[in-house]
Amino acid sequence: MPSPETERFREIADRVFIARYPQWDVTVGAVIGSDGILLIDTRASAQQGCELLDDVRRLAPDLPIRWVVNTHQHFDHTFGNIAMPKAASIHAHANAAAGLAASAARIKELVAEDDSTNPDSPEITIEVLAQVAATELRQPDRTFESVSTIDLGNRYVELVHPGRGHTDGDLVMRVPDADVIFAGDLVEQSGPPRFGVDCWPLEWADALDIVVGLLTEASVVVPGHGRSVDKQFVQAQREDVSTVGQLIRSLHSQGVPVGEALRSSDAWPFPSQGLAAGVTRGYDQLGESPATTAAGPPAGTETLPLA
Repeated sequence: MPSPETERFREIADRVFIARYPQWDVTVGAVIGSDGILLIDTRASAQQGCELLDDVRRLAPDLPIRWVVNTHQHFDHTFGNIAMPKAASIHAHANAAAGLAASAARIKELVAEDDSTNPDSPEITIEVLAQVAATELRQPDRTFESVSTIDLGNRYVELVHPGRGHTDGDLVMRVPDADVIFAGDLVEQSGPPRFGVDCWPLEWADALDIVVGLLTEASVVVPGHGRSVDKQFVQAQREDVSTVGQLIRSLHSQGVPVGEALRSSDAWPFPSQGLAAGVTRGYDQLGESPATTAAGPPAGTETLPLA
C-alpha cells in the first residue's frame, strides 16, 4: 500500500473525525456525542493504540472514551484494543470476536517466521513488527449478530453486519445524523481490496450490496485503508469484487485447477498477488475438484500477508 504522511484527526462531518496512519495505511475514526467519544478501530499494537489515544483526546479533552468498535478481527484494526481505557466497551460482530484469537495467532506466527522489512513500506520497521508480535489481545465484550445501536447521548450510531466478505466478522457503522458510513475493509481506497486467507470472495459483492443500500448520493464512506470515498466509488468497487467471484465460479466450473486460475484469464480486476488467497478460498468454498490438488498454490501467493 502507499505510505501517506500521517494524517491526524480531521472532521469530515458534524463531530465525526477520521485519521490515517502510515503503518498499513489504516484509517480510523472517532464520533463525539454528549456522553463521550466512540472510536472506530484501534490500529496494530499496544504502542499504536496509545498513540491513537493521545490523538483522540486532543479532540475533546473533557470527554471520556467510552466505546470502541472493531470493524473486523484483523490485527491492524484490533491489536490497539489493549491500550483502550478499561471502562470502555468494545463492540464487534460475534464472528469477529470468535475469530480474533486465531487471526492474531496467525499474524504472530508469520511475524516470527519472517520479520524482514519491505522496502516498499519503510514505516513498518523491525521494531514495529516486534511490537505487533508482543501485543496482548483484548477481546470485544459487546457482540451482536445482525444489527445493533450505541447511544452516545444526543446521537446514536448503528452497527450492521452486511454479510461475509473481507472476513466473516465484517461490520459497517452508520452515523445517521451525519450520513457517514465506516465500512472497514469491505471497502479499501489506497489499494485493491485484500482477499486474504479468511475472505469470502463469493459473498463479498452481496455484502457490498447491503452497504450500498445504506448510502445516499451525499454519503461519506470511510474505508479501512485510505481516504474517504463516495457511493459511486463503493458501487464501482462492488462491480470489481463481483467480477472476482464470477471468475472463480466460472473457472472452477470449467475444471481449471486452482493453481492455474490466475493465469487463465486476463479479466481479473486486481493484481494477481493480492488475489491468490482469495482464489484458493473461493475454490475451497465451491469444493475442490480432483484436478486442483496437484496444481500447487496459485501464482502470486505471499509469505507474509500482514494487512
